[in-house]
Amino acid sequence: MLNDEITAIAGKYKKRKRVGRGKGSGHGKTCGRGHKGQNSRPGTTARATYEGGQMPLFRRLPKRGFNNYNFARRFEIVNISQLEKIFDDGSAIDVQGLVAAGLVDNAASKVKVLGDGELTKKLSVTAHKFSKSAEQKIAGCGGSAKVVA
Repeated sequence: MLNDEITAIAGKYKKRKRVGRGKGSGHGKTCGRGHKGQNSRPGTTARATYEGGQMPLFRRLPKRGFNNYNFARRFEIVNISQLEKIFDDGSAIDVQGLVAAGLVDNAASKVKVLGDGELTKKLSVTAHKFSKSAEQKIAGCGGSAKVVA
């Protein structure tokens, strides 16, 4: 008999375990939970990382390496194409203007202008950082790119 033929005899699906239905079922009385203790009680579930009270693995392993999360400078990104769509020719754009236009979430955040898209308008843009291509496109249309100190 091959392994793939066994289901025809034994049945394709396993029966559901019915607990608490008498001695004859094999799952009567304590219903497979053992005697007493936290896990014998109803409604208890141990969290996935719980190891029975021994020192957990993540605390046994040493901390190694450097994490840049607390030191990284994060910028909100605005593309040239977005400035082209929203602002008029000759506009002076700063962080407050970008917040008002809905391109930046918060006036306190740092803004970087990237050069994705085409620019045909003369704009005076003030931001915290510019990519080289963004600076070239702004200057190419006769505008100016000022960096906030």
